[in-house]
Amino acid sequence: ATPTPAPEPPHSPAPADPPAHSPKPTPTPSAPAPSPYQINKLTWDLMGDGTKPEVRMADSSWLWQRQKLGIGGRTFRHGVTVHAPSSVTIDLNRQCTAYDAFAGVDDMGLGLGALRFSVYADGQRLWRSGVVRGGQPAVPVHVPLRGHKTLRLVVEPGSPHTVMFLGDWAQSQITCR
Repeated sequence: ATPTPAPEPPHSPAPADPPAHSPKPTPTPSAPAPSPYQINKLTWDLMGDGTKPEVRMADSSWLWQRQKLGIGGRTFRHGVTVHAPSSVTIDLNRQCTAYDAFAGVDDMGLGLGALRFSVYADGQRLWRSGVVRGGQPAVPVHVPLRGHKTLRLVVEPGSPHTVMFLGDWAQSQITCR
């Protein structure tokens, strides 16, 4: 008897050569990554170049641009501190998408004080906190800014008996494209 031949191993087809004139895929340009602008690092309009957000000096109250500040016993890496009452106007100078912060009474007030925080864009109030008291946790702030040209941060005394307390906009930043 003749031996039975061994079966041939499975054969995989050779890879096809790419067509000689196939176009190379064109990469799709991606949108620029958002740029965060920390309020504590903004320049004032007299020293800026008008290409990024700047604090408008003529229309702004005193502003302390800080590293490490405390609200309700929590420490934040950066932010700005203002007296109450105060108003700080920022010219956006580019397409911006949002303003984010944590608002509260600065811990330097030793748990005293009561303040109310508001955010305006182009003169229209877009966000307002309830009354925030000294020692209470910071209130998260998120305000869409698409299509707006100015941002104004306002702090008001929470009661007629509140005098000269410090309000914080912690982790305060504007996101722009």
